[in-house]
Amino acid sequence: MSREVSRFGTGRGTPRLRFPGGRGSGLAAGFTGGHRKPRRVAMLSVHTSPLHQPGTGDAGGMNVYIVELARRLAEINIEVEIFTRATTGSLPPVVEMAPGVLVRHVDAGPYEGLCKEDLPAQLCAFTHGVMQAWAGHRPGYYDLVHSHYWLSGQVGWLAAQRWGVPLVHAMHTMAKVKNAALAEGDTPEPAARVIGETQIVDAADRLIANTAEEADELVRFYEADPASVAVVHPGVNLERFCPGDGRAAARARLGLPQDALIPLFAGRIQPLKAPDVLLRAVAVLLERDPSLRSRIVVPVVGGPSGTGLAKPEVLHKLAARLGITDVVRFQPPVGQDQLADWFRAASVLVMPSYNESFGLVAIEAQAVGTPVVAAAVGGLPVAVRDGVSGFLVPGHEPEAYALALERFVRAPELVGRMGAAAAEHAQSFGWGTAAAATADVYTGAVQDHRRRVRSRQRADS
Repeated sequence: MSREVSRFGTGRGTPRLRFPGGRGSGLAAGFTGGHRKPRRVAMLSVHTSPLHQPGTGDAGGMNVYIVELARRLAEINIEVEIFTRATTGSLPPVVEMAPGVLVRHVDAGPYEGLCKEDLPAQLCAFTHGVMQAWAGHRPGYYDLVHSHYWLSGQVGWLAAQRWGVPLVHAMHTMAKVKNAALAEGDTPEPAARVIGETQIVDAADRLIANTAEEADELVRFYEADPASVAVVHPGVNLERFCPGDGRAAARARLGLPQDALIPLFAGRIQPLKAPDVLLRAVAVLLERDPSLRSRIVVPVVGGPSGTGLAKPEVLHKLAARLGITDVVRFQPPVGQDQLADWFRAASVLVMPSYNESFGLVAIEAQAVGTPVVAAAVGGLPVAVRDGVSGFLVPGHEPEAYALALERFVRAPELVGRMGAAAAEHAQSFGWGTAAAATADVYTGAVQDHRRRVRSRQRADS
């Protein structure tokens, strides 16, 4: 895959994507040119720290995205300072996460006891902390603001205007999209978030979408200017997520049987991610073929998050009610290296999510050589090649997922064949490609911003 930055044509309505070629090719007008890229970017991640372990609380794919993107931007000489809310008093004000990447902890509200829904009331305090850090620098210290998620976008909107620099924003998830495909038992996103996201879409110089579908949703649901939307696929750490020493060795390390069918769920446990669909599908499988019980293990790796925090025991109770507690193994969140081992050990990763802006976990699993069974929603049709690196399932009926898993039962060789295709597919999603594309978006935003400033200056003179 070539570096994938797309620009929409002008005007409202359904956008037309233009895909550039390799590194030497020019992008659509306004995104590149012979202009220098930013030297230093203020990156905002209010509600979740890049230092937190994914799979816990609100930490997930966005954490991985910010960490990997920041590292790779630094490698191409764009310094990154990440502002995030301090969640404990023992944190130092500034942490060097990697050469060229600083994490700044901002005091905003009590360290503990605040959930994501409480944070809008702390945005003023967070903004104050960001402005304090900026005040200690010379004018023009930051060339651009890149905010992640709507809470950060509200702060980024003000910071970019105050500093006279462009704002680039990544939604990651959108309230209107989530509310349109709400999981059973999940809570709708509040109107305040919808209003906040609408304001950010209007204020941002550039909006980065993970996929063409997400870009289209920005236009359809939020009336984003198509000319301001760029598509940049997230990446995967191909050094960490690789086949390694293989499935058998990973199973031995994790104490898993060598000959078992192992459908894995890995991620935050909340209705949006639908781990219950996997458990129900396994119950259907066992009802159809009771002999499978002795040769199936279902690991669920992750911790409760979002609305799942209200009922952290719900999956355990469901497994008991379905009569499958003997085959389900609940595992707490693990670090990235051990997560790669869980992916290697699995026969297949199952992602029945109701919405995924992209689905980094799907690419990570494929990169180690594990096929994926996923819902055909959001960015998952981009992340998974249906029928090649895995299977896409329309809807969320457990029977449909049971049928997909049954294909691996009936033809065990599918695991190896699809796994090899999955590893090849994942090679096109390196973070270096994503960082280079993001740098081009930055360059275009800076170029356009300067052009507007010069135009205003001429008009005022």
